Amino acid sequence: MKQRFSSLDVRVIAHELSASLVSLRLANIYDLSTRIFLLKFAKPDRREQLLIDSGFRCHLTTFARSTAAAPSPFVARLRKFLRTRRVTKVEQVGTDRVLEIQFSEGQYRLFLEFYAGGNIVLTDGDLTILGLLRNVSEGAEHEQYRLGLKYDLSLRQNYGGVPPLTKERVRDGLQRAIERQQEEAQKPGKKIKKKSGDALRKALAVTTTEFPPVLLDHALFSTGYDRATQPEEVIASEELLENLLKSLQEAQNTINQITSSDVAKGYILAKQGKPRDSPADGEEGESSNGLLYDDFHPFKPAHLADDTSCTFLEHEGFNKTVDEFFSSLEGQKLETRLQEREETAKRRIEAARQEQEKRISGLQSVQDLNVQKAQAIEANVERVEEAVAAVNGLIAQGMDWLDIGRLIENEQKRHNAVAELIKLPLKLQENTVTLLLAEFEDEPEDDGYIDETESEASDSEDETRESKRSEQTKDKRLAIEIDLALSPWANARQYYDQRRTAASKQEKTAQASAVALKNTESRVMADLKKGLKQEKDVLRPVRKQMWFEKFVYFLSSDGYLVLAGRDAQQNEILYRRYLRKGDVYVHADLHGAASVVIKNHTNTPEAPIPPSTLAQAGNLAVCTSSAWDSKAVMSAWWVNSDQVSKTAPTGEYLTTGGFMIKGKKNFLPPAQLLLGFAVLFRISEESKARHVKHRVQDDDGQKTAPAGATSDGGQAENDDDDDDFPDAQPNGNASEEDGNEDDDFPDAQANMSVASAEEDEDHTRPEASNPLQGGKEEAKPEEQDGQEEEDSSSESEEDDATHGGDETTVAHDTADVSTNPAAEQATDAPQSASRDSSARERKEHRKAAAQAAQKKKGGPKVRGKKGKAKKIAQKYADQDEEDREMAMQLLGSRAAEQKREAEASAKVEKQETAEEARMRRKAQHQKAQKQGLEAEEIRR
Repeated sequence: MKQRFSSLDVRVIAHELSASLVSLRLANIYDLSTRIFLLKFAKPDRREQLLIDSGFRCHLTTFARSTAAAPSPFVARLRKFLRTRRVTKVEQVGTDRVLEIQFSEGQYRLFLEFYAGGNIVLTDGDLTILGLLRNVSEGAEHEQYRLGLKYDLSLRQNYGGVPPLTKERVRDGLQRAIERQQEEAQKPGKKIKKKSGDALRKALAVTTTEFPPVLLDHALFSTGYDRATQPEEVIASEELLENLLKSLQEAQNTINQITSSDVAKGYILAKQGKPRDSPADGEEGESSNGLLYDDFHPFKPAHLADDTSCTFLEHEGFNKTVDEFFSSLEGQKLETRLQEREETAKRRIEAARQEQEKRISGLQSVQDLNVQKAQAIEANVERVEEAVAAVNGLIAQGMDWLDIGRLIENEQKRHNAVAELIKLPLKLQENTVTLLLAEFEDEPEDDGYIDETESEASDSEDETRESKRSEQTKDKRLAIEIDLALSPWANARQYYDQRRTAASKQEKTAQASAVALKNTESRVMADLKKGLKQEKDVLRPVRKQMWFEKFVYFLSSDGYLVLAGRDAQQNEILYRRYLRKGDVYVHADLHGAASVVIKNHTNTPEAPIPPSTLAQAGNLAVCTSSAWDSKAVMSAWWVNSDQVSKTAPTGEYLTTGGFMIKGKKNFLPPAQLLLGFAVLFRISEESKARHVKHRVQDDDGQKTAPAGATSDGGQAENDDDDDDFPDAQPNGNASEEDGNEDDDFPDAQANMSVASAEEDEDHTRPEASNPLQGGKEEAKPEEQDGQEEEDSSSESEEDDATHGGDETTVAHDTADVSTNPAAEQATDAPQSASRDSSARERKEHRKAAAQAAQKKKGGPKVRGKKGKAKKIAQKYADQDEEDREMAMQLLGSRAAEQKREAEASAKVEKQETAEEARMRRKAQHQKAQKQGLEAEEIRR
């Protein structure tokens, strides 16, 4: 796979970089690794990133990469000399793999070498080395590089110019190549590998260094020249030499065609990748469709065009081609490292889980073994008794323990049945003996069957079978320790007890293992997260910023772009570049207030800006001023774009960011010192169709914005008035559903006819006065108390509307009442009684009626309570209400009731205060709205 630039790649890259980087300034330099660096170039409205991999590649990149926290000494030195310098020239040094970038008209020169170990050398205008990536000692094929020495360009290939293509040059080059090959062949102990068709290409690559080998293959194939021709044959034949010269001229034409335009096409040679279960090793790039990137060229090789195993991916621009090629490799390596960390974490967790399972399984096997031993003792009770009795008898006789062991050994040789059960050595010091007992399941149940079916077998076969059976029986017997002081049943009970102990231990171990495994997983995941933070992020494309992102900006609730300058310089830029006819300038007479520009829609520049957008822009202007610190509520103002000027009166001077306002300023209502924060998501082109309904305002809505009262696009502006004046209820000419649009265009309300208001009233009143809608449900006392104030306010407004003749207010209030079933019940009461009394009297009357109804309402009589009630009545017959109150206070029984009464009175007082405040705010907002209407009429 291709890893390094060829001389042709350097030439094409230099050609494209010359068109892209010249006139840009170097903003900064960063370390990506010890040999990879990132240079950021910028100028107004344009930014570029140059990635340099010393010795391998350099290209513009569109991917974001994480940089080192602190610059290396080499990068710090480059920053010292080159930062903020302007690029004046980018070119290739001769035909060598060296790229030169000149800064400040050649005052500083940066050389990038893409051969051998690679290097980055910074020199001044006289080629004195000021900084270099690595020091180079003097050798046979290269000069010494060190600070203070001269950088010699004369040693580069064809630095003085490329010699013309002639027969003599080609013939001499082939002759030198043949002589060099013969000299290498004569060296002892060195074998030369020859491939058919490579001799001529290698000879030409050494002779004509401006043509890389791939380009030579392309030219030879395009002209039909036999690539298997040997150099000796070319020198001997004039015709072959002439044809070869034509092929080299074809290669030169290809280079001229590639560099004829500012941007050259690039081709990535990809091969179909083999399916692999394991992640890639990072040595090959893999695209999303399973193609493995193998090579890249600035032209399409003709000799590979017919290869079915190769796929060519074409890209517009060689920089983009190289960026895509190498960035895919970097992304693959990063993903591989992350996958390796994840796999390591999984292996650690799995190892911990297996260890815990191994412990639990070990305890389970101990339980099973103890059960088997106990069952084996129970199955061989008589044999155990005989063995224990025999050993105890020998001990009782006073025989030495060693003699007992020798005696048992001799008896085993005589095939004593009891002695064969005992396993040596004895553990008499522990008062135990080990017996070999068969398991309970291993009883020979099929012996009779074998004897019957094989009765005709020979005696030798029977003896062989018996010996095998005995061996199997011996192999399967269990070695069980028997306490000589206990009976067989007591020994079996000991093993059952050990089984219960192991089971309890297993349960505790399982619980502890679950906790330990959870702790291990959390610790491993913490280590994994820490390791992932240390790894670099996967490459992401750099998003190109919009032109307005340099300013403080937001999108209003009506879909208008609002811009504000961050400082005086940006205020000046906003005025000179972006304030156009139809836009609105918003400002506040406060120190530090930003200059805010509301961009009108380009298709309707004469359309008025909605008041909600003006209020939001004014809020931003006030919040950026000193009022934010002083907490003072102030007003902003707005003017049209033609009222803003930079022409100062005679004798005055306007500073940067200062403007002269002509005409009248349109003041806005006092702005609240509130700011919000929003996240703006950018979707792809394919996803736009799925998000059309979520747009704030589309093109159709923009065209019909002036007639917002009847436009469907006005739905996006429905809640503007609620955000600006949440408590205000303007005198609309329709119901609540249409009131929001009228708030955005208050001048439309004044032009509405009385007939339309009556029509809207006819449409809304039947729904509000429907007695069947929730009328059967009895409202709660709390809801009734809270609704009394609404009834009083609505009825008082109805009285005002009746006396004043304002029918639209009646329609609006009726719509409000219709939203609550309890309110509908209240409106069904006789109107004469409710209008003659005040709100306070009606509320007291209803509360007294509710209490009386509650007292009159009696529950079902309970047996046995009647006599008790008579006794109570006799006992307290002489007690009046005052005595009762004093007694209840002494007993403390009235505390809870008094607390409830105090809370109820406080609630009523709070509601009355809130109602008064609401009416006061309503009057203030109506007054402010009226002033806004008058200002709008004056503006029109």
